[in-house]
Amino acid sequence: MSNPEIAHSVVAAGIRTNCHDVGSGHPVLLIHGSGAGVSAWANWRLVMPVLAQQARVIAPDMVGFGFTDRLDLSQPGQRYDMDTWVRQAVGVLDALGIEKTDLVGNSFGGALALALSIRHPQRVRRLVLMGSVGVPFTLTPGLDAAWGYTPSLENMRKLLDVFAYDRSLVTDELARLRYEASIQPGFQESFAAMFPAPRQRWVDAMCSPESAIRALPHHTLVVHGRDDQVIPLSTSLTLSQWIVRSQLHVFGQCGHWTQIEHAARFARLVGDFLAEARPDEPLPLNA
Repeated sequence: MSNPEIAHSVVAAGIRTNCHDVGSGHPVLLIHGSGAGVSAWANWRLVMPVLAQQARVIAPDMVGFGFTDRLDLSQPGQRYDMDTWVRQAVGVLDALGIEKTDLVGNSFGGALALALSIRHPQRVRRLVLMGSVGVPFTLTPGLDAAWGYTPSLENMRKLLDVFAYDRSLVTDELARLRYEASIQPGFQESFAAMFPAPRQRWVDAMCSPESAIRALPHHTLVVHGRDDQVIPLSTSLTLSQWIVRSQLHVFGQCGHWTQIEHAARFARLVGDFLAEARPDEPLPLNA
């Protein structure tokens, strides 16, 4: 039986990248979070078909995650960091011939989307940040547990309980599937190498400068689950205050899985926001 997590393969900044590419219309690049055993499909499987009704949806596995090639960390200059991930994301756009895209980032992917928008503003039309990292906050027990995951079915079940507000979503079947994903060859090795303790330093390393965030010209939708135990709601409040052209949507009775726990509402919210865009966006802030 074919694995739905495995899609097309493109070479992005020299990295063979597993990349979903569905639908037609203006492109939207979806960047997943950093959980154990995560993949683009696992993060976005409920959202991609809906957004693909109006847009070309691109969802890559970022290097170190999913079914994209791993780095050889024994080689000079090979490391998992924001520079590497931004280069890869831009490389995906280049490989697919996309000059400008809408950009949606989840959690870790939000920090990446924010950094990409700052470093390559001309490549981004509109920006969506969901449960996003990228501004200063104190490491939460939930994020510490997520980044410190060691493979076992019991640990995966505990982790999923932290991620979801609605515990009925955390079935034995889901826990088993995500555990099995986390122990595929190479998955845990690369994941463990990314965020070793002490982990506050990785939160800090993903931050973009406040002045650069305040200078962003992009219309930005900031989304968060009110009951998120992984990334505090305060990060999205900060982003909505710093980004001039921002709007904030907070989902009540929602943890860190907005795109799963409120999939239909999230897809409709994002789809409407992106559909409002003008062809000449982003405009200068003084326009």
